[in-house]
Amino acid sequence: MKSLMQSCCERCAHRPATPCKEYVRCRTEGPFCHDDDACRIARQRRIEAVEPSGQTGDQKEARGGFLRWRLLVCAGTGCIASGGRPVLEALQGAVAERGMAEDVQIALTGCHGFCEQGPIVVVEPGKTFYRRVSAADVPEIVEAHLVGGQVVERLLYRLPEGEVLESYPSIPFYARQHRIVLANCGHINPEDLGEYMARQGYRGFLQALAMDRSAVIAEVKRSGLRGRGGAGFLTGQKWEFTAGAAGEEKYIVCNADEGDPGAFMDRSVLEGDPHAVLEGMLVAGYAIGAQGGYIYVRAEYPLAIRRLQKAIAQAEACGLLGENILASGFSFHVHVKAGAGAFVCGEETALLTSIEGNRGMPRVRPPYPAIKGLWGKPTNINNVETFANIPHILRHGADWYANMGVGRSKGSKVFALTGKVNNTGLVEVPMGLSLREIIFAIGGGIQGGKAFKAVQIGGPSGGCLPESLLDTPVDYESLLEVGAMVGSGGLVVMDESTCMVDIARYFLNFTQQESCGKCAPCREGTKRMLEILTRITVGQGKGEDLAALEKLALVIKSTSLCGLGQSAPNPVLTTLRYFRDEYEAHISDRRCPAGLCAALLTYRIEGDKCRGCSLCARACPVGCISGKPREAYVIDESRCIKCGACLERCKFGAVIRR
Repeated sequence: MKSLMQSCCERCAHRPATPCKEYVRCRTEGPFCHDDDACRIARQRRIEAVEPSGQTGDQKEARGGFLRWRLLVCAGTGCIASGGRPVLEALQGAVAERGMAEDVQIALTGCHGFCEQGPIVVVEPGKTFYRRVSAADVPEIVEAHLVGGQVVERLLYRLPEGEVLESYPSIPFYARQHRIVLANCGHINPEDLGEYMARQGYRGFLQALAMDRSAVIAEVKRSGLRGRGGAGFLTGQKWEFTAGAAGEEKYIVCNADEGDPGAFMDRSVLEGDPHAVLEGMLVAGYAIGAQGGYIYVRAEYPLAIRRLQKAIAQAEACGLLGENILASGFSFHVHVKAGAGAFVCGEETALLTSIEGNRGMPRVRPPYPAIKGLWGKPTNINNVETFANIPHILRHGADWYANMGVGRSKGSKVFALTGKVNNTGLVEVPMGLSLREIIFAIGGGIQGGKAFKAVQIGGPSGGCLPESLLDTPVDYESLLEVGAMVGSGGLVVMDESTCMVDIARYFLNFTQQESCGKCAPCREGTKRMLEILTRITVGQGKGEDLAALEKLALVIKSTSLCGLGQSAPNPVLTTLRYFRDEYEAHISDRRCPAGLCAALLTYRIEGDKCRGCSLCARACPVGCISGKPREAYVIDESRCIKCGACLERCKFGAVIRR
C-alpha cells in the first residue's frame, strides 16, 4: 500500500522534493495538478485506512473499500518491554500465510495508554480491544476474528465484577478521558508521515502560514494554553516576549528532558506522535521569527530519539522542514540533542547550557531566555506536551480550546498514573477533574483492596496530598493552594502501607543527588534536610527536628538559584502539613505506623499461635530464632536484622511485626 506522501501517478507535479503551497492539502484533498478520479479514489482509500469510518468489513467491501481490517499493535516502550514486538511479527506472518495481505493492514503504533494491560492490539473497524496479547494468541485472533468475524472473548477487557467490554471507548480507563495531545497515540503509525497527514497533520501549520505572525501569537494567547512543563506560564505570552526581543537570530527549544520518577508523558508522545511536536515547533518558529530549533531529549529514551530522527528526515524530504517551506519564504531546521540524564537539565537555563556543550547548570535570571538564551540569542522554550497542543489550537481555534478546563487552567492535561493503583498508564483529562475521579474512576482504585493514603502530584518537586483532599480539582491554582503543583504530570498513588516520612526522605534524596551544586542553599540545605529525615526513619529523631526541617525548607525555597532547589522541600512540607502524626510517632514513640521503617520494627512470636514447626527458624538468615519442635519458638531481638523472612514463612500467623 502506498503512503500518502508518494506521488499518485506519473502526472503528479506535487513531489516531495518540490512541494508547493498546496502540498499539504493536495496529500488529502487532491490531486490538484490533474483531474483523475482513480488517483482521488486511491488517495481517499489510504485516508480511510487510517481514519476508520465505523463500517463493518462487509459494508466497506460493498462501497469499494480495499481494506477489511486494520490491526493496531502497540509498539511503545511499555508494550515492547512486555512482548509487543513478537506479537507484531506473529501477526505479520499469520496474515501473510493466510493470504490476507490485501485485506489486512498491520500498523505499529505508539503507546495506547493502558500500560498495565499491554501488549495491546486494537482491531478496526469496531475498536475491538485485545489486552495482554502474546504471540501464541495470534492464530486465534486471525482465524476467529479476521476470518470468522468473531471476537476472541478471553482476550477482552473485564471489569472487576466480571462484565466483558469489547471496544476500548467503553472501558472506564478511556471513557473518562478527553484526548487532545494523545489523540493520535495508539492510532497511527508514528513512523509514517502519511498517517499523520491523514488525520489532519500539518493543517495547523498551514493555517498559521495564512496568518500574520502576531495573529498566531494572539490566537495562542487567547486559547489560554499554559506551559505543561510545570511552571504554567502562559504560552502565548512567552512567545510574545521572544518575538519582541531584539535580534534577527532566534531559536525554538523543546524541553523533553523528562526526569521525574514514574513519569513517561513526553516519552510516549515522542514515540507515538512525533510529527505533532514538530508541527508545534514549526508554528512557534514562524510566530516568533526563529530559523531553527532543538529538541533536548534524554539519552535513556532511545526509541523516542529514533522516531524523532525519522520524523525529522521525513519532514525534510517532503519540504516541511528546511529552506523555503511550502514555498512560503519561511525556513526552519530542527536538531535533536541527547541529554545525559541530569534532572537539573529540566530547568530551562541548565538545558540551554547543556545544548551549548557545557555542564548543565542553571544561570542567574534575569536576563530570561526570551531575551538572552541559546548562544546569547532570544530563545523560546516549551515542553513536549505544550508544543503538541499547538496544532489542535490552530486547526480548531482558540475558543474551542479555551472552552475546556476551569478558571485560568484551560484545555487538558496528560498524567502518568503510577503506584498502588489498579489501572496504571497514561491518561489525559480536562483541567478541573478531581483527583478522586482520576484515581478511582479512571485508575480503578487501589490495588489489593487496600485503603488510599496519599498521592504525590507534580513529581519529586510536588506535594503529597491526603485522602481529605481527593476532591481537589486538578488545576494550577487549586493545587498550589494545598501545597502541590501540576508539574509535568506525574501522579504516584500510595496505599496504607506507605510510610510518609520515608516517602519524603525518598524524594528529597532524589533531588539532593540531582542538585548541580552551584548554589549553597540547594547543595547544603537539602543535604542537611536529608540527614534529619534519615535520622528520623532509623529511630534517632529529636523533638526539635520538625522545626528545623520547616526552617530549612523555607530558606531553601526562597534562596535557591533555580526551580530544582526552590521546589525540592515540597514533599517534606506537605507531609509535615498533612501527616505530622507519622513524624511524631517516629520521634516520640520510635514507631513507624506503616510498619515500613526497618529500624523501628520489632518481630516477635506469639506463643499461643506457634505450632513449633521450625519454618521460621530455618528461614532466618542470621539464626536469631530458637526453640524446640512442637514448642513455641523465640526471636532474639538483639540479633534480628528485620528482614521479615520469618513473617513470610509462618503459616499460622504467629509472627507479629510491629
